Amino acid sequence: MEKMYHVGFDDTHGARYAILPGDPGRVEKIAGFLENPRFLCQHREYTTWLGELEGENVLVMSTGMGGPSTAIGVEELYQTGVRTLIRIGTCGGMATPVMGGDLVVANAAIRMEGTSKEYVPVEFPAVSNIEVTNALVAAGKSLGIPTHCGVVQCKDSFYGQHSPERMPMGEELMQKWRSWIMAGCLASEMESSALFIVSSVLGARAGCILNVCWNQERKRQGLSNPECHDTTNAVKAAVEAVRLLIRQEKAAE
Repeated sequence: MEKMYHVGFDDTHGARYAILPGDPGRVEKIAGFLENPRFLCQHREYTTWLGELEGENVLVMSTGMGGPSTAIGVEELYQTGVRTLIRIGTCGGMATPVMGGDLVVANAAIRMEGTSKEYVPVEFPAVSNIEVTNALVAAGKSLGIPTHCGVVQCKDSFYGQHSPERMPMGEELMQKWRSWIMAGCLASEMESSALFIVSSVLGARAGCILNVCWNQERKRQGLSNPECHDTTNAVKAAVEAVRLLIRQEKAAE
């Protein structure tokens, strides 16, 4: 096949699994947790390395920030043979029990972004694959790190979240924020819902694990609010989840 227009590679990588950070700068670090890691390609926001786990090839590819580039990356990964995708990212906590340094596994996402709405109507839920989600939760807990599983908010505007009062839409943004929290939303990020919807439409499995950087609601309430920008635990959990999924697939065969 020809090389994909955006990600810049074809199907010769032979990988059915992909780990997807947003930041191109994190790709090499993540690939270092795999066996025999090697650089594959760099094109636009998509930096890609290839490694191995349990005898299977595994891709690590950045998606950039937000839904549009995530959706393009997922589409082209699928065309090259990838069928299981795990996003590793960062988030801000919303529920007060969610602390900086904790892990959040998203089992569903609030579709407050625009990309997924060009796939299916907003009434269709953005949900993760249960096998991938269970593997991520098990892997996170095996590290001894507090691991929360639940709904996250997926948005398009970082500053719409952090400075809603200066936005013309501010009143609506703040009212919705309060609603998400009252309904039990755990955290806020920017890519999960596009990943879940596009994967669902394609028939791929997708999951998402996030490192909590901080929790602005805890800060607002005057509670302790530790910060943690180190994604190592999320990386370890994602890699272990891929290992578990490969073993499950081989056992089923």
